[in-house]
This record gives sequence, C-alpha cells and structure tokens, in this order.
Amino acid sequence: MKNMIIGAVALGTAFVCNPANAESFQGPYVGAQAGWNQDSIGATTSDVGRLEMHESRASFVGGVYAGYDYQVTPHIVLGVEAGFDLAPDDASRVGGALIDPNYSFDLGARAGYVVGDKTLVYVRGSYENMRAQVQNGAVSGHDTFDGWGVGGGVERFVTDKVSARVEYRYSDLSNGGKFDRHQALVGVAYHF
Repeated sequence: MKNMIIGAVALGTAFVCNPANAESFQGPYVGAQAGWNQDSIGATTSDVGRLEMHESRASFVGGVYAGYDYQVTPHIVLGVEAGFDLAPDDASRVGGALIDPNYSFDLGARAGYVVGDKTLVYVRGSYENMRAQVQNGAVSGHDTFDGWGVGGGVERFVTDKVSARVEYRYSDLSNGGKFDRHQALVGVAYHF
C-alpha cells in the first residue's frame, strides 16, 4: 500500500512539475472559423411533409469551436471538439418549398499525426445537427436535421499559443432523402 501511495504521488508530481510544452497539441482550445458552405438538397422529409427541392446553394459560413486534444505520443493526437455555425444567406427555395437553416452545431472527434513540432494533419468524424425553417407551400414550421459528418484538415501553430487551420467537411443531413453539405473552412484557435 505504501509503495502504491509513493508511486501515485511521484506520478502526480511528474504531471504537475512537467513544464508546458509550447506549440504542443495538448489541452483545451477555443477558436473561430469561416468559409464556404454548399448545401445540395434533393427530396427530403421534414415536419411539414416531403420537400422536393433539387437545388444546390452556396453561401458564406462562420462560427466558433472549442475542444480538447490529448497528445498520446509525440506524433499521435486524439481530440474532441464542438462547433456552432451560422450562414447569413443559405436559404434554399424551389417553388413553394423552403429550407432556411437558422444554425448548426456539431460534436465530433479527431485523430491526427504531428509533422515536425508545429503541424497536425488530422481526420475527423462528427454528429451534425441543423435547425431550419421549413415550408411546403401551405404549411410552415421548424425542423431539426440530424446526421453525420467526416472530414480532415491541417493545423499549424503560428505562435506559442495560437494555431491556424484549413479544413474540409462533408455532412449527410438527409432525414430520409438527400441533403448533403460540403464546407471548406479556415480557423484560428487559442490554446490554453
């Protein structure tokens, strides 16, 4: 028992006394991102019935994100991240059918490989959720589109605490039809 206590104290001291490694992908971060969003909508099911859209709509998107990375080895990073996005002009309207996204959020995980000391190349997977105003010509309301997303990117430290990244994402928000989202994003994050 005494050896276990001494071992636990020694391990705790090593974590506390280990100096923070500048430019490491370890710990919490917050950031802002912006970029291009394209929604490709075919026919999809909503709370107001089936919407026959068959339209592709591109728009500017911006938002915030926060996460936590754990550097498992000097080159392997695992992390979790949550994001919130808004797009000012991304409504899709065909005839009387309308899907006008209000906001979207995602909860995901990423895994990456550190190249050099400052650059992380990563892949990501996520749960996606979008809240939108919907209309079928006669009835209007709000609906939630749930789905999944995959993507990848490159993140690089530009100072000891600030990183910049470029990322591509694909999301499937189908709800029993076709609703694909493609995003190309740039972001800047502060690491604590």
